[in-house]
Amino acid sequence: MTDPRESELLASVPTGLLINGAWREAVGGRTVAVNDPATGDVIREIADASVDDGIAAMNAAADAFPSWAATPARERAEILRRAFDLLQERTEDVALLMTLEMGKPLAEARGEVAYGGEFLRWFSEITAHTQGRYGANPEGTGHMIVTHHPVGPCYLITPWNFPLAMATRKIAPALAAGCTVVIKPATLTPLTTMFFAQILQDAGLPAGVVNVITTTDTGPVSERIISDPRLRKLSFTGSNPVGVKLLQQAAPSVLRTSMELGGNAPFVVFDDADLDKAVEGAMLAKFRNMGQACTAANRFIVHRSIVGEFTRRVTERVRSMKVGRGTEEGVQIGPLIDDRAVVKARTLVEDAVERGAVVTAGGAGMDGPGTFFQPTVIADVQPGSDILREEIFGPVLAIIPFDDEDDAVRLANDTEYGLVSYVFTESIVRGQRMIDRLETGMMGLNVGVVSNAAAPFGGWKQSGLGREGGDEGIHEYLQTKYTLTASPLPA
Repeated sequence: MTDPRESELLASVPTGLLINGAWREAVGGRTVAVNDPATGDVIREIADASVDDGIAAMNAAADAFPSWAATPARERAEILRRAFDLLQERTEDVALLMTLEMGKPLAEARGEVAYGGEFLRWFSEITAHTQGRYGANPEGTGHMIVTHHPVGPCYLITPWNFPLAMATRKIAPALAAGCTVVIKPATLTPLTTMFFAQILQDAGLPAGVVNVITTTDTGPVSERIISDPRLRKLSFTGSNPVGVKLLQQAAPSVLRTSMELGGNAPFVVFDDADLDKAVEGAMLAKFRNMGQACTAANRFIVHRSIVGEFTRRVTERVRSMKVGRGTEEGVQIGPLIDDRAVVKARTLVEDAVERGAVVTAGGAGMDGPGTFFQPTVIADVQPGSDILREEIFGPVLAIIPFDDEDDAVRLANDTEYGLVSYVFTESIVRGQRMIDRLETGMMGLNVGVVSNAAAPFGGWKQSGLGREGGDEGIHEYLQTKYTLTASPLPA
């Protein structure tokens, strides 16, 4: 590490576990290295929590819950708003930190700071507006009171690909609802979440309300926290196999759960689409975050009459993309997160080619340090190819032709996932039909990015349970109580 600004920033990041308001070492002094995927260099050593550390964090969250739940909604809202303001002030530091530990281009990292910050602002604005209701029951024999209450201590598990936004998307509604938190960021990219936790402290968050643990013993630590009878909510973003296992662990305690799992997003381009819009949307939907997003378009289902022109245009765009370390000027594609991601992307491309697909751009890893993979376009992908079934999580754009609307719908819905879909058509009527026919929890109609803090994020089928963001997001952390009174309450 030779850049003095990078060195200074990394030196300012907490490296311990945040438990009950204090940063501390892990039991036994265990540490784990965090690497820069663009160079392979170790950029920081951080605490590696044990099961005992997880118990300590759970104790802190449970002890802090009664007081935080009783804190007036306006006070909770003002802390979230102060955290939003501080995050904006520190945008450049947070963005650079994300780029160093995750690899995304600096411009995209700045965009994530803006997006992640919106969850703080949004939930600060609705904290005091989770309204119940009061009124006579239909029979006229009494009055109904419906109130909402914080569910309790929460365990939040976040992935490595959006280290700020995944933290704010879970922490902000939990705090707004009056819940306390133990959050476990991925050990591949923990530094941004740790830096954000310090921002929350600077904003005046009381000790124990948010606790941060990082661990390589994910299974034992998580299982112990999930089995704690004081825990009342589990929120996880990650792979389906891990999500299923966590649901099994949550079942004995009947925990409230939110699961944001895998995606296999179809990107459907009809023959009446505006191709300029469709190509621009494709570049955003596929290559943002190097394709390492659950919302990334996976299968580009393009009408046969325009598939040649669409392929030509995206190939031209992809061939011109600049690949490099995210801190370099003009870089559009950074490294993948690790060697396994490179191997997966290469294997999926090779399988598709063996079955008859044609590579029109990229298609391979890159020499030198770092875990880079060329931005890639493969055309004429054949049925049965692994790339049509598996989530790519890499910069590979796979194109499949279709003949009519029914064919497009069949191809788009042919997956166990149902997170998001993208449709490009100039027909309002067809667009409405696709809203009704596509089996996804979200849809972009003539747009390539759908995420917004004010909207309910989540999927159908095996893409998960629950919603994050929007008015729906805070209710994931609230439980409802109905009270019947025999007569109107006295004035």
